[in-house]
Amino acid sequence: MKKISTPYIASIKILFPVLWFGIVGGAILVLWSNGVAAKDPSALFIPVMMLLGGIFFMRVYAAPLADEVYDCGDHLLVRKDRQEERVPLADIINVNANLAVKPARITLTLARPGRFGAEVSFAPPPQFNLSPFARSGIADELIARINAARTRTRD
Repeated sequence: MKKISTPYIASIKILFPVLWFGIVGGAILVLWSNGVAAKDPSALFIPVMMLLGGIFFMRVYAAPLADEVYDCGDHLLVRKDRQEERVPLADIINVNANLAVKPARITLTLARPGRFGAEVSFAPPPQFNLSPFARSGIADELIARINAARTRTRD
């Protein structure tokens, strides 16, 4: 069983949101307590937009990520929110690797929706690469093994 997801998921899903909302919330409190917000309410515009942007980021990019994904040979073991699901490789119909976003993510589209829905997303371990067009080794390996698993299933 080999872990194919990032070990830094806690910082993505917990530490970053706490820091983000703490810093922006602190800025709003400072503006409010100094009386700046009372004199000029438009001073709160940027911090409020940052709060809304943070909520959007957390809901769209961080919250859907699985906590852990393990490669178990013929299936993947996906853990999210204290639940786990076994996803056979033959049940995966698409692998989409998006390395341009941070954190990078791999999204697996499933033939049959499971406990976590029709798509399972996870962040692969960080890889240092200077090329913005680099491919994910984990995604490429998964694609090859999924195709092999589907071929075996049909035979």
